[in-house]
Parts: sequence; structure tokens; C-alpha cells
Amino acid sequence: MPLLEITTSRKVTATVSLEEPTANLVNQYAAFTHVGADDVVNKALEYVFTKDKDFQKFIGAPHDAKPIHSLRIKRSGDDAPKGKPGRKPATSASTPTAIPMANVATK
Repeated sequence: MPLLEITTSRKVTATVSLEEPTANLVNQYAAFTHVGADDVVNKALEYVFTKDKDFQKFIGAPHDAKPIHSLRIKRSGDDAPKGKPGRKPATSASTPTAIPMANVATK
């Protein structure tokens, strides 16, 4: 039996704004627990989401509520959209190469 329980999960990069004291506490907690600050934020949010009974009821019921400001998720690699919809990607047009006059055959 392994000593460590290792689970892999799909992660995304998201941009959030924190108040400076909160950001400092996240960094301090990361140092305290010897993990990355991203892991602290992730686990703290997981904890709150599982402990909030009203939120559990909310996500279990059908609704059409949308956040005021959605989380800005940065996609990378295969998840990234391939250009803007309805637009063709820019291509560089090749310009004709001039032939030096010395190489032109004349009749």
C-alpha cells in the first residue's frame, strides 16, 4: 500500500483579484503548510463549497443565475479557441522574388 494518496486533476489558470491582506494570508498559509499558494486557494474554496449547506442546495436545484463577473479562465494548448469565430487566420502573402538580369536567358 503506498504511503501517499496521489490524485491527478485537470487544472486551469484563472485570474482573480484579492485584497492585499488576504493575499498575504494565502502566502503565509502556503508557507505554513509547505504547499503552493494556488493549492491553498483551491483547497480553501473546496472546503467552503462543501461546508455551505445553502450553496449545496443552490447547486442541486435548477436555476439560471449567472455571476455578476465571471472568473477569467486562461486556456492553454488544446483548450484554446482557434482564432476568432468568423475570421480567417492571417497569412503572410509571399512576394515574387526578383530574378537578377544576369540569369535571364535571352533569345
